[in-house]
Amino acid sequence: MKPSNIIKRSIVINHHKTSVSLEDQFWNSLKEIAAVQRQTISGLVGPLKLAETSNLSSAIRQFVLDYYRERSAP
Repeated sequence: MKPSNIIKRSIVINHHKTSVSLEDQFWNSLKEIAAVQRQTISGLVGPLKLAETSNLSSAIRQFVLDYYRERSAP
């Protein structure tokens, strides 16, 4: 399996610029989820930022994982 590159990206949430470091797979999945839910990435990440307990990058990874787990559940 090809190693993942972690890339730092900027997101504006509630008029504040923040950065997240994510692998391409998680970033692309986040974009896909946003498109399916007809939201912006900032719209999806905003609630995660408010509820974050560790760091935003980890919260996004957990969100993406939970999203796909729920979709694959019988």
